[in-house]
Amino acid sequence: MAEPLKYLYNEALFNILCTSCEDVIPGFSSAGFLEEIYDSEWENRELKERLRHITVSLYKQLPDDYSEMIGLIINLIPALKKNGAPVDTFEYAFLPDFIQLYGTDYPEDSIQAMEQITQFVTCEFAIRPFLIQYPDRMKPQMLEWSKHEHPSVRRLASEGYRPRLPWALGVPELKKNSEPILPVLENLKNDHSETVRRSVANNLNDISKDHPELVIEIAEQWIGNTEETDKLIKHACRTLLKQGNQRVMKLFGYGSVKEISLSDFVIHTPNVEVGESLDFSFKLINKSSGLKKVRIEYGVYYLKANGSHSKKVFKISEKEYPPKSETSINKSQSFRTITTKVFYPGKHFLTVILNGIEFDKQEFELKMNK
Repeated sequence: MAEPLKYLYNEALFNILCTSCEDVIPGFSSAGFLEEIYDSEWENRELKERLRHITVSLYKQLPDDYSEMIGLIINLIPALKKNGAPVDTFEYAFLPDFIQLYGTDYPEDSIQAMEQITQFVTCEFAIRPFLIQYPDRMKPQMLEWSKHEHPSVRRLASEGYRPRLPWALGVPELKKNSEPILPVLENLKNDHSETVRRSVANNLNDISKDHPELVIEIAEQWIGNTEETDKLIKHACRTLLKQGNQRVMKLFGYGSVKEISLSDFVIHTPNVEVGESLDFSFKLINKSSGLKKVRIEYGVYYLKANGSHSKKVFKISEKEYPPKSETSINKSQSFRTITTKVFYPGKHFLTVILNGIEFDKQEFELKMNK
């Protein structure tokens, strides 16, 4: 089992941090800082709580003037690198968190600082309150950053602008109106950095959840440009594909299913316990005289606490099937207990989906462990 991420904040990290702070911050007390860090609640704090606690503890060691403070934070980065801190890893996210917590009243100092800090550790979360409080100021800034020479700054222009950025402060206006985002994405769609292009795809996928037609129109305009852009568009449309949007299906070559059929759909474990797997199989038949490109998925209708069901779609494969062919497919779906999912015992449903169209639906019973 993987070690909880909160243990990233360990003795080795604090040794690097304290050594670096002593090099940069006048009067910095490593003993005082560590005493503040390892208070009576430290062991009980989870990842984000530890991160914020480090931010606050570091703040207490800094001068009162914000401009001077943030200058020291920026100067801390070369010292951290010299002392062995890795670039672009999550554990140093307390540096941008410092801006998010203390810098919103000082937009110009904070914007300049984010441009530099994000080249060491992403400022995608720190930028969110500035998008809320200073939308007119940030709109040209995000566009300017989308042309920056450093890929981490260009990525910030896209990732920080995501309407549904996970773990981040929500920016409701971005869900309502995505128009300010589009010129940024246009600038970055052919970026030479795959990380930047991936962010563009994730941003478009976010937008598709509120404005699907807009994203479909963009996908239709961009497709066929380059292999990299096509890959970007495919990832951007993943939610629309899972929803079975037929316009998007056709865009990626998944056509009619009139000459495709499903047979021998069997759930082999109709009574499955939490912790076990649902096993099922079926046959895909291409009745046509030509190759058929088929996206095969299945949907699980999970029972909810209120007695209704919620469907989640899982992809099996995307490929071409020979003419007049019959293909057997076997699959398992885990019901292993995870922290992000609550299972409710009772009747569930399983469906097979071909090119976005549900073909068959069968029920199974989920039971709790005895």
